[in-house]
Amino acid sequence: MEIERKFTVKKLPENLSQYLCHIIEQAYLNTDPVVRIRRQDDDYYLTYKGKGLMAREEYNLPLNELSYYHLRDKADGNVISKKRYVIPIDNPTFMSDNIESIDLNSLCVELDIFESPFAPLVIAEVEFPSEETANAFIPLDWFDQDVTNDPSYHNSNLSRQKL
Repeated sequence: MEIERKFTVKKLPENLSQYLCHIIEQAYLNTDPVVRIRRQDDDYYLTYKGKGLMAREEYNLPLNELSYYHLRDKADGNVISKKRYVIPIDNPTFMSDNIESIDLNSLCVELDIFESPFAPLVIAEVEFPSEETANAFIPLDWFDQDVTNDPSYHNSNLSRQKL
């Protein structure tokens, strides 16, 4: 189960170069249900995502490079390229004190900076262990609009945009 909230950003954090960065390319074989292929650095995956906005099923299967490029040729719509910075959240805050006792200091922002043709789009995603935790999370100061429930910000929908 994937449980995440998505935000636009007011400004990029300083010193992005100090954070882990992945180079991602992804394409969609289907958007309902979502069947995606992804190259992340030198790793390749086939992903199935169920219905939902904040919480939905997600299954990842490994691919090899040859399979990835074979499937990419069969993909519909736009191929999405982006840089993903993984930014740890120090001392996340929540609207409730009753958040389950997990290591909340392990929460990270996955900051996606999209390449052309989607630039200058930037989306910050935070994954959570439960819907309760996700709903209680207080966004960071540099986050802007919460777009979790706006399907137009799903990469699968971006892939279908007419450019």
